[in-house]
Amino acid sequence: MTAQDIAVSRNGNVATIEIRRPPLNFFDLKLIRAIASALEGFDVEPEIRAVVLCAEGKAFCAGADFSSPDNATPAETDLLDTTDHLYLEAVRIFRCKKPIVAAVQGAAIGGGLGLALAADFRVACPEARFAANFTRLGFHPGFGLTVTLPEVIGKNNAELMFYTSRRVTGEEAYRMGLANVLTTKEKLRDAAHALAAEIAECSPLGLLSTRATLRGDLADRVHAATRHELAEQQRLRQTADFAEGVRSTAERRPANFIGK
Repeated sequence: MTAQDIAVSRNGNVATIEIRRPPLNFFDLKLIRAIASALEGFDVEPEIRAVVLCAEGKAFCAGADFSSPDNATPAETDLLDTTDHLYLEAVRIFRCKKPIVAAVQGAAIGGGLGLALAADFRVACPEARFAANFTRLGFHPGFGLTVTLPEVIGKNNAELMFYTSRRVTGEEAYRMGLANVLTTKEKLRDAAHALAAEIAECSPLGLLSTRATLRGDLADRVHAATRHELAEQQRLRQTADFAEGVRSTAERRPANFIGK
């Protein structure tokens, strides 16, 4: 089974979703919807007990494409104008029932980090880079990260990532609990599939029941968080600082923020 932006396969009780937008795998509404639909399909297949989420190219998902200094390309405009719908699709991912292992071989940036944190576990390599780079863009975090990132690495570590927009290496991610497994880039997918296969060896009824208990109301909390995140993003996207953040990032230079 294949789609334009993802490929879906199955090996025994483990399914795989591969994002196919190399090299950077930027996301948009279409991609997040495709991932959510694939996961919902797995939920009605009893034979599938765990999922690996991976990507072609050098990045896992580099988030939104803000490559235009003027933030005026059609792709970027479409993304900003459909963020509310995109977040609804993201909540669909959080509502899915099967455990997900993300294989992060490179950059998981911005919303791409949010996608990685929609998974239950992350397998990383030293070359992986995790960043919540919103404040460097003059923006507010999205994709439910204000809920998910503090839960995984603790409030203070999340604050550090949000306030600095720094990139966290695979080794640093492993030390702070952002990555559950650290391996070489060459063995990354094998390690992710090995973890998913270990999960899939367990009782499917017990697994689903336990995961539902531990996830609790996470999807509802992410839904509520994305409504607030979206409101802040819509407000900040009108500012001069956001335009400057996008330009400076595209031009690879320090930003000259003015607080307006």
